[in-house]
Amino acid sequence: MLWNDEFETLPREAIESLQLKRLQQTVQRVYATVPFYRERFRAAGIAPAQIKSLDDLRRLPFTLKQDMRENYPYGLFAVPLDQIVRIHASSGTTGKPTVVGYTRRDIETWAELMARSFVAAGAHRGDVIHNAYGYGLFTGGLGAHYGAEKLGASVIPMSGGNTKKQIMIMRDFGSTVLTCTPSYSLYLAEAAAEEGIDFRTLKLKVGIFGAEPWSESMRQEIEEKLNLKAIDIYGLSEILGPGVGIECIEAQKGLHIWEDHFIPEIIDPDTCEVLPHGEQGELVITTITKEGIPMIRYRTRDITRLISEPCICGRTHMRLARMSGRSDDMLIVRGVNVFPSQIESVLVGIDGVEPHYQLIVDREENLDTLEVKVEVNERTFSDEIKVMQVLSARIQKEIKDLLGVTCKVRLVEPRSIARSEGKAQRVIDKRPR
Repeated sequence: MLWNDEFETLPREAIESLQLKRLQQTVQRVYATVPFYRERFRAAGIAPAQIKSLDDLRRLPFTLKQDMRENYPYGLFAVPLDQIVRIHASSGTTGKPTVVGYTRRDIETWAELMARSFVAAGAHRGDVIHNAYGYGLFTGGLGAHYGAEKLGASVIPMSGGNTKKQIMIMRDFGSTVLTCTPSYSLYLAEAAAEEGIDFRTLKLKVGIFGAEPWSESMRQEIEEKLNLKAIDIYGLSEILGPGVGIECIEAQKGLHIWEDHFIPEIIDPDTCEVLPHGEQGELVITTITKEGIPMIRYRTRDITRLISEPCICGRTHMRLARMSGRSDDMLIVRGVNVFPSQIESVLVGIDGVEPHYQLIVDREENLDTLEVKVEVNERTFSDEIKVMQVLSARIQKEIKDLLGVTCKVRLVEPRSIARSEGKAQRVIDKRPR
């Protein structure tokens, strides 16, 4: 089932023709209205009239998160503030938050793409969508909300927190679709078990999970514990919010990125050279319909690859492979590149441990150290010390075999690692900066 048959099944030639037309319009507009881009284009020796093909996109300069912070709050807006009807901002965990603005048309576009995304995930007009993404400055809650309303579904604007009430509402209101972070979904499963509630008795059929990296093993865990189909959704506030791309329920193999609104590229994060389709690197996105704050070649820092092969669902838009991590979240431990998702893939495949963990990186006598703190289940925790030692040694060996890095494994009791209703804090880096 499709939401927008015309645009979701456009032939490749038509997609690229539309992209070029919209790219040219966007480049001309930002050059005329955003001093930052005008200066960057001039420094790069490129003018809007020189963008004559999609290949010319690579001649344009990149936009970085730091550029947004340096132009805080409204320096990258392409329209006057009286045309902005919504302002969102990132959490701003380091430095100033990144601020994004939406015109009325931007909000309509966002709702359209989220409606497409819900339908791709298997949702429809008759669904009851339990939205546990946070409302407020974070784009997740309102992005999903407007898309669900555009779809014509019933929306429960639950937001995050109050976990016991979340479960009661899902049960009593007959929720059929759950939206939240993947780590919070497992927290919901834990809380439900403590309340004696079996997710198999609920009406949930689909979960749409995003805002943090998660693995295929974690998907299996979620599907088993919550008794639903777990769908990966992708978005970031700088580009739009949720709804930039999503898996289709038919294949669940890569996230369709809506190419009539975004142009994706994959670059080598070190050389910044554009890579061929199929090669893994950093995702760069150019928006081609946004009015409030267009983004030219925004470096997302997300590591993925483009899948150009046709999908069984019939949608013709290219797909993004599951994010394997972030170029700026990547840990370098004694010269070895480590992504949290790689550690997770080891842990979720081992019986007796829970998918709740933290990576603690420190430095002792000028050498980096990596400690993996991971919860075990109740049965394992009550076993003999020798059993725990064997389990710890196994985890250590499997991480060493996969990544080539030696780590210390610390097994901790169930529910001792702090839970998050938003993004889980997977990494604690104590090394001096």
